[in-house]
Amino acid sequence: MAISTSAPNNTKTHDGSPSGAPLARSRPSRIHRQRLRAAWLCLIPMLLVLAAVAGWPLVRTIWFSFTDASFSNISEYGWVGLENYLVYDDGAWYGVLADPTWWQSVWNTLFFTVVSVGAETVLGLIIALTLNAQFRGRGLIRAATLIPWAVPTIVSAKMWGWMLHDQFGIINDVLMTLGIIAEPLNWTANADLSMWAVIMVDVWKTTPFMALLTLAALQMLPSDCYEAAKVDGIHPVRVFFKVTLPLILPALMVAIIFRVLDALRVFDVIYVLTSNSEDTMSMSVYARQQLVQFQDVGYGSAASTVLFLIIALLTITYLYLGRKQIGGES
Repeated sequence: MAISTSAPNNTKTHDGSPSGAPLARSRPSRIHRQRLRAAWLCLIPMLLVLAAVAGWPLVRTIWFSFTDASFSNISEYGWVGLENYLVYDDGAWYGVLADPTWWQSVWNTLFFTVVSVGAETVLGLIIALTLNAQFRGRGLIRAATLIPWAVPTIVSAKMWGWMLHDQFGIINDVLMTLGIIAEPLNWTANADLSMWAVIMVDVWKTTPFMALLTLAALQMLPSDCYEAAKVDGIHPVRVFFKVTLPLILPALMVAIIFRVLDALRVFDVIYVLTSNSEDTMSMSVYARQQLVQFQDVGYGSAASTVLFLIIALLTITYLYLGRKQIGGES
């Protein structure tokens, strides 16, 4: 009688373990749990501090927006619901969303954001491309370029406020010496010039930030593409639009979104230069005016909450679109 014997299966998988043996998952899962535990141990203190510093004031601001609280007696207030946001009473609309000054501040903020961030992006890209080239003294020029960004915003705004002064400002003196203007201009009080003066100061202050992030992206580009383009005799302008710009676009978009979020909540440079002028009033200046100057905590909290919701919505939208793009590429 023939007895058939089966030889043991000694084939091995690509990782060296026998094909018939169960995969050892205990060690990777244990390492993964240890890493996850270490990550949470590092994150928990930061989350607690963030909840205490930012979370509690935010919740308290949202709560006050539904009340009639005021600084005269902050401990005594009543619930008013959505009256601080929008309410129809006696044939008219009242609240933040019905205030023409609020919508003027929204328009001022959007105009400031689009123009300033657009100018900073273009100028930052030009400066980054210049600093990325090889020339003598490049390190010194790079350091000097960062000086405006290193100056505190309050200091730079106050400095520019003196230079733009209509009586003894150096800007008017230089322009009159060159024959560009015939008489001094009141840059920060003139309704036609004040917003452009604020934008000019912000562009001077923040363009180095855009240049720094763009320069970091340029430093990471591979040199093979440029060597091949040079051998093929491709024009540098075409190389920029076909090679350089698409490669640095992700980093450039990160820099732009950071600047957009920062510009939407702009306060210091506008308040120092033009105070509460409606011609340049931003949403943050409007909220501060209601809270501090008018002592209306409920109304000012409602304005601050609307500003927070606008910025949060833009942030969530950007993160969602970025996630969809990454998922589509993968």
